[in-house]
Parts: sequence; C-alpha cells; structure tokens
Amino acid sequence: MPRLVEIYAPATTANLGPGFDILGMALEEPFDTICAEKTDSPGVIIDGITGDEGRLSLDPAKNTAGISAAYALKQLGITDQGIRMTIHKGLPLASGLGSSAASAAGGAVAVNALFGDPLRRPQLLDAALEGEAAVSGRHADNVAPALLGGIIFVGGLTPELLEPLPVPLGLVLALVTPNVAVPTAEARAVLPQQIPMRDMVKQTASVARLISALYRNDIEALGKAVEADGIIEPARQHLMPGLHEVRAAARERGAFGTTISGAGPTLCAICDSESIARRVTDGMELVYARLGLACQTRVTRPASQGCRVKIIE
Repeated sequence: MPRLVEIYAPATTANLGPGFDILGMALEEPFDTICAEKTDSPGVIIDGITGDEGRLSLDPAKNTAGISAAYALKQLGITDQGIRMTIHKGLPLASGLGSSAASAAGGAVAVNALFGDPLRRPQLLDAALEGEAAVSGRHADNVAPALLGGIIFVGGLTPELLEPLPVPLGLVLALVTPNVAVPTAEARAVLPQQIPMRDMVKQTASVARLISALYRNDIEALGKAVEADGIIEPARQHLMPGLHEVRAAARERGAFGTTISGAGPTLCAICDSESIARRVTDGMELVYARLGLACQTRVTRPASQGCRVKIIE
C-alpha cells in the first residue's frame, strides 16, 4: 500500500440549466490538489492550505476534506492509523464550480488510496456527502461527478442511484467567473418553495430534452436545453451580474447556449470547438470590462474521470 499520494480533485458544474440537483459534470480543469500521507496516529491532520487566501479552516472537523477523510477512515474501520494532508485550492471559493465538493471527494479518495483502495468510487459517496453537507447541504450533483467523472444523473443519495450519462464528443466549455461571491446557502435561500404545475411540466420537458441531446451527441440541442430553466434561473438571476449580456455575447461568438454553473456566479457556455470557446471567453471578458467587474475566464472540457490518484511513494 502507498504511504504518500497526491489527489487531483476536479471542478464540477452542476444543474446544467434545468437539472437542478440531479445533473452534474466533471471538468478537466481547474482542480484541487491534496497531498496525503499515512500516519501511525489515528485521525486526520491538515498541515496547511494554499490558494484560499486564508479563508478555510485547518481544523479537520470544520474542513470539507477533513470531514470526509475522517468519515472514510470510520467507513474502513481504521482506528489505529490516520492521515496527514496539505491542500492546494485550485478552485475559487463560492464560484459555482464545486469547490467544497472537490475537497470533500478528494479527502475521501485520499483515505481510500492510502489504504489500498478497498472501496469502489461510488461507495465513497457517503463520505464525500458528509464533507459537502457541512458547507453546501446534502446534495450530490457536485460530489458525484467529482468522484466518478463525466456527466452524472443523480437519482438520489445512494450509489445505486448514480447514473453515468453520455458525454457528447467535441463538447468544449467556455467559463467566466466574475469577482463576486455567491455562497450556496444564499443561492438556495432565494428559490421558490412552491411551483405552478405548468412550470413543473415545462421544466420536466426541458430536462428530458437535455438528456435526449446527450444521447444523440447533439451539442447544439444541448446548448438550447441548458438555457431552458424556467424555475431556478429566474429566481437567482439577480445574483449573477451580466448574465443576459454574457449570454448574448456568447451566442454572437458561436456558443450554442449559456447557463449558470451550479449556484453561480460562474457562467458556462456550450461550444463545439476550442477556437469558438476562446472567442466566447473574449466576448465574456468584454462584457465584464464594460460592467467594471474583474473576471477570470477558462476554456475546458468534460473530465472523463473523477478524482485522479498519483502514488508518490
């Protein structure tokens, strides 16, 4: 069994428009890096965190990676050994890219890797959910793709209800993250508690069209489907500066559709080539420059696998 491992835990984009809490996609980049080693003393120690501007706790009981790692140790029945970890946050916090989920999934995968991978990835869902719940609530639309990769349909909070979906060939994503924070709790607080029947029917149809587009490898139809959220986006759009302007600019430059990534404020445009995606990010930057907001852009693709493990020694 290894003594020292590095875990690369991917960003994720959740919902994909109308699929609130039931759809999520892993991204090739950005990602968190967790360096973890086995210790002869029980429990979890977090030695340091970089890339977070000092905002995250080193207390493992208050850190998503620490919570999930402790749960995984308990899950494996390991009481006489533990792990020590350092974390580099490559994901921006409160950005809609699954930052807490990446740390949570990475902590669970680190423990499993150090003790010989006795559990299959879906079996680590409970541990990752435990870490995620401490910050963002108990939902799996980010932690499931962070663990498994690809696009995941989340039918519930147990492993047998996670369903991998086809990833369209040639799918490229243009991301823009304006420099405003949207905590998940705030984004959930504005959601409606009751939904008219006609809106529910439209939303169900939109999810069906989206999944159909995935199975048909139709990126253009996927782009249209991610913009067909008639329930969550209208409630949250006031938290997303420049949403409509960015959507228009992305479409003008060749994107098929743009949606809020998770709780936002990151916006995600659906493209079918890297050259188009780069033109789209240029247009996104121009929008935020006119609005007087700094932003970060990125071109990425769906990640075929979730957390990657590198054995150091």
